[in-house]
Amino acid sequence: MKSMTGYAYSESSGTPMTVSVEIKSYNSRFLDLGIFLPPWLSGLEPRIREYAASRFGRGKIDVSIRVKERREDISVSVNTAAARSYYKALEELAGELGIQEKPNLALIIKLEGVLQTENSRDSEKYWPLIEERLVSAVNDLEAERDREGKHTQEDILSHITALEDSLRIIEVKVPELEASIKENLKARFVEVLGNVTIIEENRILAETAVLLMKYTISEELSRLSSHLKEFRLETERNSMPGKKLDFLCQEINREINTIGSKTPILEVSRAVVDMKNSLENIREQLRNVE
Repeated sequence: MKSMTGYAYSESSGTPMTVSVEIKSYNSRFLDLGIFLPPWLSGLEPRIREYAASRFGRGKIDVSIRVKERREDISVSVNTAAARSYYKALEELAGELGIQEKPNLALIIKLEGVLQTENSRDSEKYWPLIEERLVSAVNDLEAERDREGKHTQEDILSHITALEDSLRIIEVKVPELEASIKENLKARFVEVLGNVTIIEENRILAETAVLLMKYTISEELSRLSSHLKEFRLETERNSMPGKKLDFLCQEINREINTIGSKTPILEVSRAVVDMKNSLENIREQLRNVE
């Protein structure tokens, strides 16, 4: 079991080029990858995205890559037409506002599109070092998610144990529940009919059978026990069990609600409340499980 939250940072050192990879991971129902690169490295995005998708199954993953070089071949050109247009517009604005000062060069070159830079860079030559840092950062993030996931799994399974304990409490009360149904029904017949004859006794048995079919919780307990066993198995055999465990929680909740609605026994009602509390804690933790 892995957590969906984590952080990792990896940076190269000791070369004319410094590459850093920062990865942030958050909760998400699906895999949502965000790749942030310098524009001149955009051609590498597909393979970075493909690699990240092969390592993560669920979560919002933001991968930020930065490259710094001590020496860069940069070509700078001036868009003279844009500079003239900016100058004319600023001059007209100054006249409208009654300002005598002319627009200066320092202001104009800061405006968008006036200075244009072009780096003579081949993105492929940067890939080996980027790949090295990317793998390192992903491995670190996976290790952190594994550590956090282990703690989460221990907490979740402790609540599963609590659910199993409550289940056993309810199972012990099943005979009492069925006896209560029979006695209540018989008491109603006696109250209405007085002394019960053989015919009425048979009728009581028939009515009791109908009520037992309606109010017995044996099937719900059986399904609940099965869901809890499946939950434990899923945490052991599946490295990314989040979606399956979400589904099992829905099934467990359905059985708990049905049990609670069928029984008037106080001890069972208390056990149902405890089960709902444990299940809510599990659901809260599962929001962070891959």
